[in-house]
Amino acid sequence: MNTRRVILALAAFALAGQGKPEAPARTGLADLKVVLPSGPCSDLANARIAMPADAALHISAAVEVRDDGPSPYCKVTGFVSPEVRFEVRLPMNTWTQRLVQTGCGGLCGNLNIRLGNAASCAPAQNGELILASTDMGHSGGMDAVWADGHPQRAIDFAYRGVHVTTLAAKAIATAYYGQKPKYSYFAGCSDGGREGLMEAQRYPEDFDGITAGAPAMNFITQNTFYHGWNTMVNRDTSGKTILTSAQLPLLHAAVIKDCDSPDRLQDGLISDPTACHFDPQTIQCQDGNQTQCLTAAQVEVARKIYRGTNDGKGEQLVISGPQFGSELAWEGVYIPRGENQPVMSAGISLGTLRYLTSWQAQSNLTLADLRFDDAEFKKITPLHALFDATDPDLSRFAGLSHKLILWHGWADPHISPLNSIAYYQAMRQMLGELRVKEFARLYLFPGGYHCGGGEGPFNVDLLTPMMQWVESGMAPDKIIASHTKGAVGPNAPPQAVDRMRPVYPYPEQAKYNGKGSIDMDANFSRAPGA
Repeated sequence: MNTRRVILALAAFALAGQGKPEAPARTGLADLKVVLPSGPCSDLANARIAMPADAALHISAAVEVRDDGPSPYCKVTGFVSPEVRFEVRLPMNTWTQRLVQTGCGGLCGNLNIRLGNAASCAPAQNGELILASTDMGHSGGMDAVWADGHPQRAIDFAYRGVHVTTLAAKAIATAYYGQKPKYSYFAGCSDGGREGLMEAQRYPEDFDGITAGAPAMNFITQNTFYHGWNTMVNRDTSGKTILTSAQLPLLHAAVIKDCDSPDRLQDGLISDPTACHFDPQTIQCQDGNQTQCLTAAQVEVARKIYRGTNDGKGEQLVISGPQFGSELAWEGVYIPRGENQPVMSAGISLGTLRYLTSWQAQSNLTLADLRFDDAEFKKITPLHALFDATDPDLSRFAGLSHKLILWHGWADPHISPLNSIAYYQAMRQMLGELRVKEFARLYLFPGGYHCGGGEGPFNVDLLTPMMQWVESGMAPDKIIASHTKGAVGPNAPPQAVDRMRPVYPYPEQAKYNGKGSIDMDANFSRAPGA
């Protein structure tokens, strides 16, 4: 595929410091003509657009936008009853008959189109795509308004909001251009990944291709037991933090030292963390020495976080904790940046516990009320069937010849990548390995954090390979990822590319050929994985 060539061109441009980077390639994409609007943008504000009876469409505004992006577009905002807000951007003179709907992260509650992982995708960079997104039926964070007489908001967040926005976007496109999109895609990460899987499971006809990154598919368990456990095991009896951010670099360095060698490449990355058997006790303080080491209590905290939530009697309550190599990303998630600083895990776990585990709000609950045992597990998870996206039977999705790309960073602190592996394996057990290979791929990125960033190459164009697979049958058997100095997200600028690697479909791995720079993808080849 041409993604590698594009990234190489960008890197060369950066190193030279002059010239113009090569334009994104179009190999493997359908040759679709530009379709122009059949009328002015403003007409959409008063257009009568047919929708299902239980999803009435209300357009609030339709305005031309000429100073945002590569080409002007018609921005349509509104809501689908009862209160699913949406935004649709329709190119005014560059539409090539494709629609991309983007996912919403966290617990949503805001309306913001985020198109990531598309830096070398020609239709995206040229402004040829209809873009759409939704707030999923509510504004702001979790509070009692989700429950206590407002079950529709929970339903809209769980699955309905994304679906009715898709219907609205396609209907608005038809009204504007006189035809519906030829290809429709969904791209999301974290809760956006869950949304993508929910679409494939509940509404397989909505999208021709779905990219679902780090999906929060085990939603209820993830947002209570996983995050609650990682918060509570790091507090002593007085509520004081045990393992602090100051110890994380030491812990990470010890993990890398112990586990970087098995892949026979000293590159600071762990290709397969499941093959790592690091024990934090190896850096426990001895003989009263309290520098460059962990106390016995800190060692125990690290062990508990790695293992994941359990009942203390050998029973796991989550698939796993974060993987070895993710330690530097724990800061701010469940390890506070400083004394008395908040952590994300505490907020998301407490909010879910109070407002999303029952139809009745439980505003007085605290994290101390969360017991890590089987009885509590069964008690707080009656809504799995509503929020979770774990059904591995994608036979209807596959039967439509639609495609799915799952992807996850190996060093993701928020959601263990073993969740994605478990789901992919469940699909293969349900449908058969050969059947799944026809429509789905899973990619795992060594050193990659949550949805982007990290020590490993994790800047990647996933939209182009998805389009190539859907539009011309070019299955993405290799993805080229890059790393940039100081990279903090999936769209880090290309002018500081310092490492590129191929990533092969799980369980295959990239193996160094033994010659040349370890930072060039051409020096790696496909190897079987565990």
